[in-house]
Amino acid sequence: MSAVSDLLLAPDVRPFAIAAGIMLALGGIELLTTLVGFSISELLGKDFAVEADSDSGLGGMFLWVNAGRLPLLVLIILALGLFSIAGFFLQGLAHGAGLSLPAPIAALAAAAVSLPAIRVTSRGIARIIPRDETYAVDNADFVGKVAEVSVGPLDQGLPGRVRLKDVFGNWHSLVARASPNSAPLPVGASVLLVDRDAKSFIAISAPADLIAQQHSDRA
Repeated sequence: MSAVSDLLLAPDVRPFAIAAGIMLALGGIELLTTLVGFSISELLGKDFAVEADSDSGLGGMFLWVNAGRLPLLVLIILALGLFSIAGFFLQGLAHGAGLSLPAPIAALAAAAVSLPAIRVTSRGIARIIPRDETYAVDNADFVGKVAEVSVGPLDQGLPGRVRLKDVFGNWHSLVARASPNSAPLPVGASVLLVDRDAKSFIAISAPADLIAQQHSDRA
């Protein structure tokens, strides 16, 4: 175990080990907070929009890696992971050739290699990751819609999450809890969003006719 630690903390790979550690910590915290119905992504902002002219160097780079199409925290975790992988890979190749790149040079090379990978990977993730909202749909439009419990069960305690698809085919992940008179709503249950407050949507068990109508619409 000490040999592995010595390898990960060697000076020439230390930047990549630190990046990997930060990535795992952020990912773990996000997973734990999501399980209790809260997300760091929401605290940081649902989306990171770059208000910059495309000719500006930093703004152009953020736009190039698809900043604004992913939650900021997801983009940070993705960038840290790919940077770490690229760094270990480059130093592995160097060690195989009997060389050892200085850490600053290896970090710059890893950053250059990882940027195209971030662009391609973030574009793919943006197509499948649930979005809390889009420019075409307002949160108020979801009241009266049938959704499925994805993180729960929903009760009167800590909120969970539901997911549903809008009329444009975009999936949304919404914070929700059960109404005061509702029994707990388990994961996978179909629920009707009947109201919302400043923190979450209010859900009840969806009537059978609405569930049947939803299935027929999908068919």
